[in-house]
Amino acid sequence: MKETSLSLLDHLRRSPESESWDRLTKIYAPLIRAWLRKYDVQDSDADDLVQEVLLAVAKDLDKFEHAGQPGAFRGWLKAILVNRLRKFWRSRDRRPQARGDSEIDARLAQLDDPASEMSQIWNREHDQYVLRQLLALAEPHFEPVTWKAFCRVALEGAKPHVVAAEMGISLNAVCLAKSRITRRLRQESEGLIESSSGFFAKS
Repeated sequence: MKETSLSLLDHLRRSPESESWDRLTKIYAPLIRAWLRKYDVQDSDADDLVQEVLLAVAKDLDKFEHAGQPGAFRGWLKAILVNRLRKFWRSRDRRPQARGDSEIDARLAQLDDPASEMSQIWNREHDQYVLRQLLALAEPHFEPVTWKAFCRVALEGAKPHVVAAEMGISLNAVCLAKSRITRRLRQESEGLIESSSGFFAKS
């Protein structure tokens, strides 16, 4: 976790068979799987489709240009997901009962439209999933006391002086814990989560 997420993408371009790729998979596989369920993909097919989406990311990563645009990678990943879902349903011999092709296509068109409510839900859930996974990946790199102080202040909204008193540590230690871990998460999420979204807006 020494690279920013944008440099993580650059590293993947140079060396796709790397720890960075494993990290990207850990971050994104749960999100992709959750959205496959929203579009009626059964668990028996989900594993293959998750791999297809991630392999498409690996194959086309050289063509992706972030250019500092907020949500660029998020939008690019969504486009890959929509494309794979369309191919999946058009290739099926059996369609979901009581559902027609047109209904699936209409729902996918909503997801594909950047201005739609479904697309906004994708944006929110993307940032929440990515942040949750980054938190899980970051935790082992910090002392338990540091991590607990950070969680109490940054995630639970407790006042720093209250956390200092209840944990028996200095106010400065609490503030440093929040600052260090928040900075690490900002670096990790750069290029993946908008800096103005959710957690970072209040940090």
